[in-house]
Amino acid sequence: MDDSYLSASTKGLLLRLMQFLYTFGVRAYGLAIRLASLFTPKAKKWLVGRKNWTDNLPETNNKDVIWFHCASLGEFDQGLPLMTEIKSRNPEVFLLVTFFSPSGFEHYEKRDHQADFVCYLPLDTPNNARVFIQHFAPKQSFFVKYEFWGNYILSAKKNGSEIYNVSGIFRPSQRFFKWHGGFFRKILKQFDHFFVQNQASEDLLNSIDIANVTITGDSRFDRVIENREKAKDNAIIESFKGNEELLIVGSSWPADEAILIPWINKSSKKILIAPHQVDDKHVEHIIAGISRKVGRYSTIKDGAEMDFDVLILDTIGHLASSYKYGTLAYVGGGFSGSLHNILEPAVFGLPVIFGPKHTRFPEAQAFIDGGFGFSIETTAQFENSFETILSDLNAISAKERAFVEANAGASKKIFQSVFLS
Repeated sequence: MDDSYLSASTKGLLLRLMQFLYTFGVRAYGLAIRLASLFTPKAKKWLVGRKNWTDNLPETNNKDVIWFHCASLGEFDQGLPLMTEIKSRNPEVFLLVTFFSPSGFEHYEKRDHQADFVCYLPLDTPNNARVFIQHFAPKQSFFVKYEFWGNYILSAKKNGSEIYNVSGIFRPSQRFFKWHGGFFRKILKQFDHFFVQNQASEDLLNSIDIANVTITGDSRFDRVIENREKAKDNAIIESFKGNEELLIVGSSWPADEAILIPWINKSSKKILIAPHQVDDKHVEHIIAGISRKVGRYSTIKDGAEMDFDVLILDTIGHLASSYKYGTLAYVGGGFSGSLHNILEPAVFGLPVIFGPKHTRFPEAQAFIDGGFGFSIETTAQFENSFETILSDLNAISAKERAFVEANAGASKKIFQSVFLS
């Protein structure tokens, strides 16, 4: 990464070339999405959501615009406590939120939020960025976690915006830290401050001469604590659980289900399964593999008799609150490297079991180190972890609750640093 031997003119030429190649790659990605939209519903949603985007831009009525960009719903949840803090302190600001992914844009309304305008982020070309930024002229721009769009960041900085990273997480494999990452390092150096989750991220940024970094932790802790306080009662799940222990399987994928179903079939425990995909084909596939009595949440009415052992939560929006009824949790996505939010059950004191591919999620290793997270690869390992948890449930749960509370407060720290310092 040492380019000190290069002249200033050579460095400038290389950066311009890399920006050209970056924009070329972005345009190629846009073309690939267009082709994929002919075959893939998600790609089509991505494309249609951005169609004629300039026609739908609202007037901000000369209000100060604060912009949050979130890749998807998980990042929206990370930014939401800070958005709420901002709006509660200054209701007059215009809160702009953009998403990259349909999975964020299509589900953000399920959250309690105060955004004034929400849209897809148009493709990151210089012209799109110029038009978008000039229209909104954000006073502050917040990029949540680790999605950084170069042309937008350069345009926002040129337009006078302060730029911040919220709950950042950095890894050595990212292109910022490679010998060929000069343009991407330039993008990071536009930021006024980085509020990162851990020491490793600060060290990596320091290694490329970025010192404006503060470790504030993960703002998702604030979000799940807020969710816990607002968790709604669910008469169906409460009746299903009764006085028994309940395993909640959250956001499961087929790879997770393949590990769990052999154990489910021989267990006598009550089990709630909330699949990541709740389409009929997936749900019926799960039911077909289970030899015990199974009920579907969407077909049950309040007061109905619960004459089954396994409940499939085949709806969207109920999982986070359902953890309040659980004894322990298995969280899916850990066999694909896309582990879902393990903080959601943890805030209710549910020890968590998950798959082996979790290196991109530092909280997973922290859970393992703390003795309330368990990584497994086989059905036998799951069974062993399950029994270990039940043998010392109260102590494990108490450690977990204390960990969650100790890591809260990132959003207030960021707000104080940006708006009150």
